[in-house]
Amino acid sequence: MGHGKLREDLGADCSLPAALEAMGERWSFLILRGSFNGLKHFEEFQSELGIARNILANRLARLVGHGILQRRPCADDRRKIEYCLTDKGHALLPAMVSLRQWGERWETGVPATPVLVDARDMKPVRTVEVLSHDGRPLQKTDLLWALPEDVVREDEDLIRAAE
Repeated sequence: MGHGKLREDLGADCSLPAALEAMGERWSFLILRGSFNGLKHFEEFQSELGIARNILANRLARLVGHGILQRRPCADDRRKIEYCLTDKGHALLPAMVSLRQWGERWETGVPATPVLVDARDMKPVRTVEVLSHDGRPLQKTDLLWALPEDVVREDEDLIRAAE
């Protein structure tokens, strides 16, 4: 297959624009960070982030609309609303950690405070890496984009191994 066809397919089916559309911009990431850190109420987000109320309302609605957060009545006061991460929202944790680590290395040059640690032993988490199917860390020279029909799936590897 020629490189032109691959480039066409990468552009047409790339999920990055959809992900960026869902997350929006800076405030959405900061709201998500707050959610990971236990913020649930509009007032908590507003106070902690120093964000204008109208912008916060817009970003929360966007995150709810994309299924990243869900709105639900508070257990202790059903008149109040809390915003909680959905499974889809929780799945953004590796991306958030990776962006934070990237910012520490390339933008601020200093470790972020507080430090993200493993609750079990209080040791800092490792740098997020791209891993192969068998767990090997991969570098940019180890990667290439392929069309779905060219990808070898793990179940195909098992079938070949059994033959």
